[in-house]
Amino acid sequence: MTTTTPDLVKAYIDRDALGLAELVRGKGVTSTELTEVAISLIEDLDPRLNAIVVRSFEAARARAKEAPGEGPFAGVPYLLKNIGSECEGLPMTAGLEYRKNYVSAADTEMVRRIKASGLTILGRTNVPENGWCIATEPRYHGPTLNPWNPGVTPGGSSGGAAAAVASRVVPMAEGTDGGGSIRVPASCCGLVGLKPSRGRITYGPDTVDIWFGSVYFFALTRTVRDTAAFLDATAGNLVGDPYTPPRPDRGWLAALADTPKRLKIGFTLTSPWGPAFAPEVTGAVRSTAVLLEQLGHRVEAPPFSSDLEAPWFEYNKMNAVQTVLDFDQLAEVVGRPVRDTDLNAFNWALLERGRSLSATEHAAAINVMRKANQQIQAELQPYDMFLTPTLTQPPRPVGYWDMNDPDVDRYNAKWTDAAFMFAFNVSGLPALSLPAAWTSGDVPIGVQFVGRYGDEATILCLAAQVEAARPWIGRRPGVCAHP
Repeated sequence: MTTTTPDLVKAYIDRDALGLAELVRGKGVTSTELTEVAISLIEDLDPRLNAIVVRSFEAARARAKEAPGEGPFAGVPYLLKNIGSECEGLPMTAGLEYRKNYVSAADTEMVRRIKASGLTILGRTNVPENGWCIATEPRYHGPTLNPWNPGVTPGGSSGGAAAAVASRVVPMAEGTDGGGSIRVPASCCGLVGLKPSRGRITYGPDTVDIWFGSVYFFALTRTVRDTAAFLDATAGNLVGDPYTPPRPDRGWLAALADTPKRLKIGFTLTSPWGPAFAPEVTGAVRSTAVLLEQLGHRVEAPPFSSDLEAPWFEYNKMNAVQTVLDFDQLAEVVGRPVRDTDLNAFNWALLERGRSLSATEHAAAINVMRKANQQIQAELQPYDMFLTPTLTQPPRPVGYWDMNDPDVDRYNAKWTDAAFMFAFNVSGLPALSLPAAWTSGDVPIGVQFVGRYGDEATILCLAAQVEAARPWIGRRPGVCAHP
């Protein structure tokens, strides 16, 4: 084991992922040294956060001893999420004791690309039970706490990833997003969280489609440039992919050097359903709109008229049917069907809802989703970027998102905080959460940049402008690595 020093730890926590890779390439540090710093920080901080629930330190040490390679993140520590991406030999429980013996047999394409980028995988981060929650409080692994304030949620379902990145344990970590699960924890923890365009990152070859193109794999980072570079490293289609967004002529990281043209930007201060924005959220959106105008862009506030409430409940019908399919397939691997005692009350009720729906009802739900896609894209098409809050309310207290509620509709009705989340899962538009403000209690509030389909470049360039004007990288939570 390499001994970590204060200077080494300082170098680690002061730099983003690209900065650490530059140190490795310049031989200022080794991959092994970075891996040992990350392991040390996990052992020191994770008892206060409960962010990392699967650890693979010896495999990470072995990989770190290899030549770092030429990838953009060569030698940099990384954490996978505890649901979704398969990594050969690594357990994945999805927050369920039912899956406690599940070990991935092979890498998915996303993990192959992550490894090719040079990242060193140290384990998996905590998620809510089976992922469908915007908090991270599974019974099996226990709750993850927000490093800014342990009394509020770090978000979900990528809450463990967000807590690990915000506390400087790792410079970035995997997130997935089926209804805000990258963007919500980015907002709650003061991070950058991109949900790419539908089809930007392949599901293949192992899977053809997930939730009709509404689930996305990516990462949470601390800087816009890490997000752009990670997109360069992981984007791309395979033969037979059902969604193929246009790809720009140059890389997304290289495009950050461009000064954005004057953009037409819309924003909203009105919730599509549910309570009005909290005052702190209104302030964050308004101040961001003012900043964008000061940066030379044309900013206006049109009414946001697309119906999101009705499609949300149809989206959850689709989700319920897909959950049945997932557990039926999982039963073959686990060796027995899932039982009611294996799941919290909500997840069991969701499974039962899925079993009760007819094929016609499932098809009708998909039609509603597709119609919502048309309406949302048509409404936002006049704008180069559209600004919304990420969450309409500040992060909720731990325990607010109670997955022991057996009433599926009542549980789903609480998701008004995330009213602007699933809309861009079903429409496939790229959406990026950025830190915009902090409450008086020092809890982050994020805003969301939504772009046209296939145009991550515009929202990333604009985000880089905002980052330069109001840098957030220096702000650190109360639970944070230090030399």
